[in-house]
Amino acid sequence: MSAIIDISPVLSSATAVWPGDVQFARVVSLDMRRGDNLTLSAVTSTLHVGAHADAPSHYARDGASIGERDLALYYGPCSVVHVDIGRGERITPAHLEGARIHAPRVLLRTGTFPHPDTFNTDFASLSPELVDELAARGVRLVGIDTPSVDPFADRALTAHNAIARHDMAVLESIVLDHVPAGLYTLIALPLRIAEGDASPVRAVLVSDLAPVEP
Repeated sequence: MSAIIDISPVLSSATAVWPGDVQFARVVSLDMRRGDNLTLSAVTSTLHVGAHADAPSHYARDGASIGERDLALYYGPCSVVHVDIGRGERITPAHLEGARIHAPRVLLRTGTFPHPDTFNTDFASLSPELVDELAARGVRLVGIDTPSVDPFADRALTAHNAIARHDMAVLESIVLDHVPAGLYTLIALPLRIAEGDASPVRAVLVSDLAPVEP
Protein backbone atom coordinates (compact mmCIF):
# COMPACT_ATOMS: atom_id res chain seq x y z
CA MET A 1 0.00 0.00 0.00
CA SER A 2 1.25 3.48 -0.85
CA ALA A 3 1.93 5.94 1.97
CA ILE A 4 1.46 9.68 1.55
CA ILE A 5 4.13 11.71 3.36
CA ASP A 6 3.35 15.38 3.92
CA ILE A 7 6.45 17.57 3.43
CA SER A 8 4.67 20.92 3.86
CA PRO A 9 4.87 23.01 7.03
CA VAL A 10 1.65 24.16 8.67
CA LEU A 11 0.62 27.67 7.57
CA SER A 12 -0.47 30.07 10.30
CA SER A 13 0.20 33.57 11.55
CA ALA A 14 3.28 32.09 13.26
CA THR A 15 4.86 30.83 10.02
CA ALA A 16 8.20 32.53 9.44
CA VAL A 17 8.57 34.46 6.18
CA TRP A 18 11.56 36.18 4.64
CA PRO A 19 12.31 39.31 6.74
CA GLY A 20 10.32 42.23 5.33
CA ASP A 21 7.92 40.02 3.33
CA VAL A 22 4.16 39.82 3.95
CA GLN A 23 3.24 37.59 6.90
CA PHE A 24 0.51 34.96 6.48
CA ALA A 25 -2.75 36.10 8.05
CA ARG A 26 -6.27 34.64 8.04
CA VAL A 27 -9.21 36.94 8.66
CA VAL A 28 -12.58 35.40 9.55
CA SER A 29 -15.58 37.35 8.25
CA LEU A 30 -18.29 34.84 9.19
CA ASP A 31 -18.10 32.20 11.91
CA MET A 32 -20.67 29.58 12.88
CA ARG A 33 -19.30 29.71 16.42
CA ARG A 34 -20.51 33.30 16.54
CA GLY A 35 -23.95 32.35 15.25
CA ASP A 36 -23.40 32.87 11.52
CA ASN A 37 -24.91 30.36 9.07
CA LEU A 38 -21.48 29.40 7.75
CA THR A 39 -17.79 30.07 8.26
CA LEU A 40 -15.99 32.29 5.74
CA SER A 41 -12.45 33.61 5.81
CA ALA A 42 -9.78 35.25 3.67
CA VAL A 43 -6.00 35.21 3.70
CA THR A 44 -3.23 37.66 2.94
CA SER A 45 0.30 36.39 2.46
CA THR A 46 3.47 36.45 0.46
CA LEU A 47 3.34 33.85 -2.31
CA HIS A 48 6.64 32.56 -0.92
CA VAL A 49 5.07 31.18 2.25
CA GLY A 50 5.73 27.71 3.60
CA ALA A 51 6.43 25.06 0.97
CA HIS A 52 6.38 26.96 -2.29
CA ALA A 53 7.42 26.87 -5.91
CA ASP A 54 9.39 29.82 -7.26
CA ALA A 55 8.48 30.99 -10.75
CA PRO A 56 11.21 32.07 -13.20
CA SER A 57 9.67 35.57 -13.06
CA HIS A 58 10.88 35.76 -9.44
CA TYR A 59 14.55 35.78 -10.44
CA ALA A 60 14.81 36.14 -14.24
CA ARG A 61 13.78 39.17 -16.26
CA ASP A 62 10.98 38.16 -18.64
CA GLY A 63 10.79 34.76 -16.91
CA ALA A 64 7.56 32.77 -16.96
CA SER A 65 5.00 33.26 -14.21
CA ILE A 66 4.01 30.35 -12.01
CA GLY A 67 0.70 30.02 -13.84
CA GLU A 68 2.59 29.35 -17.07
CA ARG A 69 4.78 26.55 -15.74
CA ASP A 70 4.42 22.97 -16.95
CA LEU A 71 2.76 21.02 -14.14
CA ALA A 72 4.69 17.91 -15.16
CA LEU A 73 7.74 19.48 -13.50
CA TYR A 74 6.08 19.15 -10.10
CA TYR A 75 4.76 15.60 -10.39
CA GLY A 76 6.66 12.35 -10.78
CA PRO A 77 9.62 10.30 -9.59
CA CYS A 78 11.81 12.06 -7.05
CA SER A 79 15.02 11.26 -5.17
CA VAL A 80 15.35 12.46 -1.57
CA VAL A 81 19.00 12.95 -0.65
CA HIS A 82 20.38 13.64 2.82
CA VAL A 83 23.23 16.16 2.79
CA ASP A 84 25.82 16.36 5.56
CA ILE A 85 26.53 20.09 5.61
CA GLY A 86 27.11 22.90 8.09
CA ARG A 87 25.07 26.03 8.64
CA GLY A 88 25.65 28.75 6.07
CA GLU A 89 27.40 26.51 3.54
CA ARG A 90 26.58 25.98 -0.12
CA ILE A 91 26.01 22.41 -1.28
CA THR A 92 28.59 21.44 -3.90
CA PRO A 93 28.82 18.36 -6.14
CA ALA A 94 31.28 16.92 -3.61
CA HIS A 95 28.55 16.85 -0.96
CA LEU A 96 26.51 14.54 -3.20
CA GLU A 97 29.40 12.25 -4.09
CA GLY A 98 28.13 8.70 -3.81
CA ALA A 99 24.48 9.76 -3.59
CA ARG A 100 22.15 7.80 -5.82
CA ILE A 101 20.04 10.12 -7.95
CA HIS A 102 17.52 8.00 -9.80
CA ALA A 103 14.94 10.60 -10.81
CA PRO A 104 14.56 13.93 -12.63
CA ARG A 105 13.49 15.58 -9.37
CA VAL A 106 15.81 15.90 -6.36
CA LEU A 107 14.94 17.07 -2.85
CA LEU A 108 17.83 17.90 -0.52
CA ARG A 109 17.53 17.49 3.25
CA THR A 110 20.06 19.69 5.06
CA GLY A 111 18.47 20.13 8.49
CA THR A 112 19.72 23.74 8.59
CA PHE A 113 16.31 25.43 8.84
CA PRO A 114 14.76 23.29 11.59
CA HIS A 115 11.86 25.45 12.77
CA PRO A 116 9.35 26.73 10.17
CA ASP A 117 8.08 29.31 12.68
CA THR A 118 11.56 30.70 13.46
CA PHE A 119 13.62 32.33 10.71
CA ASN A 120 17.36 31.67 10.89
CA THR A 121 19.60 33.31 8.30
CA ASP A 122 22.44 30.76 8.37
CA PHE A 123 20.66 28.04 6.40
CA ALA A 124 22.47 25.96 3.76
CA SER A 125 21.93 26.64 0.07
CA LEU A 126 22.97 25.49 -3.40
CA SER A 127 26.13 26.26 -5.32
CA PRO A 128 25.82 27.12 -9.02
CA GLU A 129 28.18 24.22 -9.69
CA LEU A 130 25.73 21.81 -8.07
CA VAL A 131 22.87 23.16 -10.17
CA ASP A 132 24.98 22.63 -13.31
CA GLU A 133 25.85 19.10 -12.19
CA LEU A 134 22.23 18.19 -11.47
CA ALA A 135 21.13 19.59 -14.82
CA ALA A 136 23.80 17.49 -16.53
CA ARG A 137 22.28 14.43 -14.84
CA GLY A 138 18.88 15.26 -16.27
CA VAL A 139 17.37 16.78 -13.14
CA ARG A 140 14.42 19.08 -13.94
CA LEU A 141 13.42 20.13 -10.41
CA VAL A 142 15.46 20.73 -7.27
CA GLY A 143 14.00 21.28 -3.83
CA ILE A 144 15.52 22.16 -0.47
CA ASP A 145 14.41 22.32 3.16
CA THR A 146 15.41 25.98 3.52
CA PRO A 147 13.79 29.30 2.53
CA SER A 148 16.03 29.81 -0.49
CA VAL A 149 18.40 28.01 -2.84
CA ASP A 150 20.76 30.97 -2.34
CA PRO A 151 22.35 32.21 0.90
CA PHE A 152 20.43 34.85 2.85
CA ALA A 153 22.85 37.66 1.93
CA ASP A 154 23.40 36.73 -1.74
CA ARG A 155 21.70 39.49 -3.70
CA ALA A 156 23.32 38.22 -6.92
CA LEU A 157 21.15 35.07 -6.68
CA THR A 158 23.81 32.92 -8.30
CA ALA A 159 22.04 29.60 -7.71
CA HIS A 160 18.71 31.01 -8.89
CA ASN A 161 20.41 32.27 -12.05
CA ALA A 162 21.95 28.85 -12.67
CA ILE A 163 18.48 27.34 -12.30
CA ALA A 164 17.17 29.88 -14.81
CA ARG A 165 19.88 28.96 -17.33
CA HIS A 166 18.75 25.34 -17.23
CA ASP A 167 15.02 26.17 -16.99
CA MET A 168 14.73 23.99 -13.89
CA ALA A 169 11.90 24.16 -11.37
CA VAL A 170 12.54 24.90 -7.71
CA LEU A 171 10.81 24.09 -4.42
CA GLU A 172 11.78 25.83 -1.19
CA SER A 173 10.91 25.47 2.50
CA ILE A 174 9.84 21.85 2.28
CA VAL A 175 10.07 19.72 5.44
CA LEU A 176 12.19 16.59 5.12
CA ASP A 177 13.31 15.80 8.67
CA HIS A 178 11.01 12.78 8.81
CA VAL A 179 11.74 11.47 5.31
CA PRO A 180 14.28 8.67 4.73
CA ALA A 181 16.54 8.98 1.71
CA GLY A 182 15.22 7.13 -1.29
CA LEU A 183 12.92 7.18 -4.27
CA TYR A 184 9.37 8.54 -4.14
CA THR A 185 6.68 10.15 -6.26
CA LEU A 186 6.53 13.92 -5.71
CA ILE A 187 3.25 15.83 -5.94
CA ALA A 188 3.68 19.59 -5.42
CA LEU A 189 1.41 21.38 -7.88
CA PRO A 190 1.48 25.19 -7.79
CA LEU A 191 -1.67 27.29 -8.08
CA ARG A 192 -2.45 28.84 -11.44
CA ILE A 193 -1.79 32.43 -10.36
CA ALA A 194 -1.70 34.92 -13.23
CA GLU A 195 1.64 36.76 -13.23
CA GLY A 196 2.53 35.04 -9.96
CA ASP A 197 6.20 35.00 -8.99
CA ALA A 198 5.60 31.93 -6.81
CA SER A 199 2.87 29.74 -5.37
CA PRO A 200 2.38 27.91 -2.10
CA VAL A 201 2.08 24.16 -2.63
CA ARG A 202 0.84 21.20 -0.59
CA ALA A 203 3.93 19.13 -1.23
CA VAL A 204 3.68 15.40 -0.59
CA LEU A 205 5.72 12.31 -1.34
CA VAL A 206 4.15 8.98 -2.21
CA SER A 207 6.25 5.98 -1.21
CA ASP A 208 5.00 3.64 -3.89
CA LEU A 209 8.39 3.14 -5.48
CA ALA A 210 11.10 0.76 -4.35
CA PRO A 211 13.25 2.46 -1.68
CA VAL A 212 16.82 3.28 -2.66
CA GLU A 213 19.63 3.52 -0.14
CA PRO A 214 21.56 6.83 -0.07
